[in-house]
Amino acid sequence: MEEAGSLGLEKLLEEKKQCFFSDVDYIVISDNLWLSKKKPALTYGTRGNACFFVEVEGGDKDLHSGTFGGIIHEPLTDLVALLDSLVDPTGHIQIPGIYDSVAALTEEERKLYESIEYDLEEHKNNSGVKKFLYSTKEEILLHLWRYPSLSIHGIEGAFHEPGIKTVIPAKVTGKFSIRQVPYMDLAVVKQQVEEHLKNVFSKRNSPNKLKVSMPLGAKPWVADVNDPLYKAARRAIKTVFGEDPDFIRDGSTIPIARLFQTITQKRVIMFPIGAADAGEHSQNEKISRYNYIEGTKVFAAFFLEISKLRGQLHETSSPETKN
Repeated sequence: MEEAGSLGLEKLLEEKKQCFFSDVDYIVISDNLWLSKKKPALTYGTRGNACFFVEVEGGDKDLHSGTFGGIIHEPLTDLVALLDSLVDPTGHIQIPGIYDSVAALTEEERKLYESIEYDLEEHKNNSGVKKFLYSTKEEILLHLWRYPSLSIHGIEGAFHEPGIKTVIPAKVTGKFSIRQVPYMDLAVVKQQVEEHLKNVFSKRNSPNKLKVSMPLGAKPWVADVNDPLYKAARRAIKTVFGEDPDFIRDGSTIPIARLFQTITQKRVIMFPIGAADAGEHSQNEKISRYNYIEGTKVFAAFFLEISKLRGQLHETSSPETKN
């Protein structure tokens, strides 16, 4: 159900949480990867995802550019201007207020980035691009994990097949998303996007109709790396791999982490065992024998560490639900 948005899951958990989770102490999710091929990691945060449609509609039918080009307000021209207003060439989102709720970077958090094992050139080669927006490991990871980003994904309704077709589409829909981070409120983000696009559109004095919607919104999630559960996981990794893990975030969205934590009020930890080259969601997704065998060992060690901390974990208050 994950790829379809896990429709109905939240309602089911709300109705049956006592049934499903009555005898569950902690929730462990292993749905992501290390940042490197060899060094283990623990994930303590993910970005959310707010998906938007911006629709511009002119007349009731497509028109020929030879007959109408130059005398009408073309919907696609309006849409291109709207999409262009969203993000600048440096990746900075141009929607007013969008960064207001982003938490300031603490010195403790910044230090977590210094020791992370990350091959910038390898990541660049895997992407197939020649240059990133940032040149240092720290800046890249900060903008991938703890700062919001905006990506434009496509335009529906415009001619997109090979060759030339001199049509003026009557209605076009731009699709983009914002990967929001902790403390950004989905309702506020939606309002900021709508107000920005309406403001840009109004300055064009176009008679076309504008419609902005947010069909999908998933909230971000962040955990406390000093939580006893994370300390137990760290010791388990040290036992099996002989080194401390990287503490990383994930630029993607794993909605069930926030969902399970909010509804059940149980502790949630993300404990990946797959390496960076596992190719998640690709045609050749895999887990290596090394990761499978060592991952089995580390989970056994983790259960042992949890048993040692059982009393302490129960005495500590339930996890705070963060935005």
